Amino acid sequence: MKVTGFTFIRNAELYDYPVIEAIKSILPLCDNFVVAVGSSNDNTRKLIESIDPQKIKIVDTVWDDAKRSGGKVLAEETNKALDAIDEDSDWCFYIQGDEVLHEKYHDSVRESMSANVNDPAVDGLLFDYLHFYGSYDFVGNSRKWYRSEVRIIRNKKGMRSFRDAQGFRMDGQLLTVRRANACIYHYGWVKHPSMQQAKQQSFNKYWHDDNWVQSHIGNESEFDYSQIDSLKHFEGTHPVVMQARVETQNWKFDFDPTKKNLNIKNRMLHLIEAFTGWRLGEYKNYREIRSDK
Repeated sequence: MKVTGFTFIRNAELYDYPVIEAIKSILPLCDNFVVAVGSSNDNTRKLIESIDPQKIKIVDTVWDDAKRSGGKVLAEETNKALDAIDEDSDWCFYIQGDEVLHEKYHDSVRESMSANVNDPAVDGLLFDYLHFYGSYDFVGNSRKWYRSEVRIIRNKKGMRSFRDAQGFRMDGQLLTVRRANACIYHYGWVKHPSMQQAKQQSFNKYWHDDNWVQSHIGNESEFDYSQIDSLKHFEGTHPVVMQARVETQNWKFDFDPTKKNLNIKNRMLHLIEAFTGWRLGEYKNYREIRSDK
């Protein structure tokens, strides 16, 4: 069984992406790794070169900044990395520049890949998600955060990144997947408020025009984390590769998780999910094969 990791990145230093940690977190599970490195205004390429030259292949790319609808450019960059994967790879393990796999899940992921590699009915493997917000001490627990997504896909012709690169489809069709019995830690909303604001001002341009960015993001110097709807304390441990970042956090984020900034409808839906685990109307870009069937 051959496994190739892949990702894309641009301006990792400028916007404080933990891309080194992201890659290192799954590198032990990969035989090799492809990184599409966009033309950057910082030392992103050197960062990637420093990780593991024996395993990592860099594909230099240029982002189409004229595309400002639906985050399509992110899918294009993902596909550039995907297209550079060797044909003899069985699985392609995708990780974004702000996602990290905890080492405690390595064995589970390896076992899931091995158990499903010879089953043609399985297009990919599905991961649970924890979305950190404001600091490394809080995670989002409202409906705004997606709970699962596909991060390991079969190396097949017709497999493409979907919409804004959150998931994948095969010839435009939903993937049939099984759970990897593992969780991805998403750190995209954990940055110094000034860094988060700069990221929002830049990143949202791949979805919206300048007028939208100005009216919704503005020119403030720091991002206001206090407007979040619902959070809970994180009770676990962070991946080893993230320990240095966690220990050197240089800003303070205070939040009372007992307070919920939810309207009546979302408060009711939040309570239903809390008691039953069922998320009414949940969007799923995949078809899951349940283990009990």
